[in-house]
Amino acid sequence: MSWSEFFHMGGYAFYVWGSYGIALVVIGGEVLALRQRRKGLQARLNNISESAESEQS
Repeated sequence: MSWSEFFHMGGYAFYVWGSYGIALVVIGGEVLALRQRRKGLQARLNNISESAESEQS
């Protein structure tokens, strides 16, 4: 088996590599969305903490 045959995937290369590509894009998007949600949550928690500290003073 040569590299050319491996990448050709017996005629199904477009489907196979396209599926891998789409999965990679979707997983990457999910990671970015999770990071953004985490930053938003941390900002909200910081605001709550700051307001609680200012009320105690």
